[in-house]
Amino acid sequence: MIQPDVLKSNIISNDEAIPSYKNKHKYTPHAEGHSYSYWRRRILLSIIAGYAAFYLVRLNFTMAIPYLQSDLGYTKAEIGMIFSTGAILYGLGKGLAGLLGDRSNARFLMSTGLFASAVSSFFLGFCSTWTMLLTIYTLSMCFQSLGWPPCARLLTHWFSPKEIATKWAMWNSSQQIGGALIVIISPYIMAAYGWRSVFFIPGAFCALFALFLLNRLRDTPESLGLPAIEAHHGLVEAHEVDDSKLTTKEIFKQVVCNKLVWYVCFANFFVYIVRMFVITWAPTFLSEFKGSSLKLAGWQTAMFEITGIFGGIIAGYLSDKLFEGRRGRVGFIFMIALSVSILMLWKSPIDQKWQHFLGMMLIGFLVTGPQILVGVAAADFASKKAAGAASGLTGTVGYLGTAVAGVGVGLIVDNYGWDLAFAAIAICAVLSSFFFALTWNHRAKVLDKQSQSQDM
Repeated sequence: MIQPDVLKSNIISNDEAIPSYKNKHKYTPHAEGHSYSYWRRRILLSIIAGYAAFYLVRLNFTMAIPYLQSDLGYTKAEIGMIFSTGAILYGLGKGLAGLLGDRSNARFLMSTGLFASAVSSFFLGFCSTWTMLLTIYTLSMCFQSLGWPPCARLLTHWFSPKEIATKWAMWNSSQQIGGALIVIISPYIMAAYGWRSVFFIPGAFCALFALFLLNRLRDTPESLGLPAIEAHHGLVEAHEVDDSKLTTKEIFKQVVCNKLVWYVCFANFFVYIVRMFVITWAPTFLSEFKGSSLKLAGWQTAMFEITGIFGGIIAGYLSDKLFEGRRGRVGFIFMIALSVSILMLWKSPIDQKWQHFLGMMLIGFLVTGPQILVGVAAADFASKKAAGAASGLTGTVGYLGTAVAGVGVGLIVDNYGWDLAFAAIAICAVLSSFFFALTWNHRAKVLDKQSQSQDM
């Protein structure tokens, strides 16, 4: 018999829901609570480590740019074209992977994407011609697109709208962890073993790590015999949770026909222009425009990634707690402040290395929060069942911004210099803030329903 005091808990609020979970697993509320705690922690840590590994075999190409110019003789515009082509295919792949991710097992999709990305990175080390670099790099970016959607699926199924922005920010720290790690160790790897080793060593490591990731991940709580996260957190009655999958038409309606999703897509377009401008070109503009050595530029870029961890977590916490799920407000504030930080770095004197460090730290702190909130807001405005497709669409539009940051910045710098490039990036930050402002009062429907029920 289940004790009456147990029935009062927020884990399951209705005895009718319990038999449906007893079919596959022996179920008690206490055991369910323990399992949830264990699996939520395991899933979150696994996707943090796993997505960090994706960045080890993505940003290694960025660190090899100076050698692609000096040893292979490619111009910034030629390298930018490689980045832009890869970004377009990555963005399109993200959208397709989002649709796939909502209807498939996140565990297998993410592990497969990491393994294929690692193999592609390894083969990049053998490329010398521009055509081969373009082909292998774009293929690698197609595989990279399999990383984000399964993470969005896992986050929205294991964490409720009351906490998801904070947890999403914690997961998003994987980008900064992986990014900081590769920009710090790459100069030392290349100095010791040659610049091509920056593709071989991370590629081999990540291929092995993909197998570890496959072991650690699981799909949804329901796949383990646990109730849905909304029932676990008491947001809805357990018997009210609909665990059916959406049809492609229903996903299309919730995502593509939703103006709020499109607002955050356009915000993300400009966020990614700024973010990828820094990630892609920072080692180059810091060495050429600000007089830093490649190793110093690596540390300065690493500070961009490290402070981004804290910026993302703070932005997520503010949107969860202070603004009660209204992500657009935090995005607007951060992007306005970001435009000021870009101007500060742009105008900092060449001999003031501390200002370069501070500028990179502020930009990293401020750009990461809105980048995180875009994915959370898209999932809020659609639903958790369409979270992969919604975040995939924002990624597709965002990586069109990456394409602009790649070939666009390369052409601007080759023809007009870094000053015009920085001015354009500052304007992009302001434009992003405008689209965030259009979602000022909006949040997830389940939070509005909860507020209405509490007011009654």
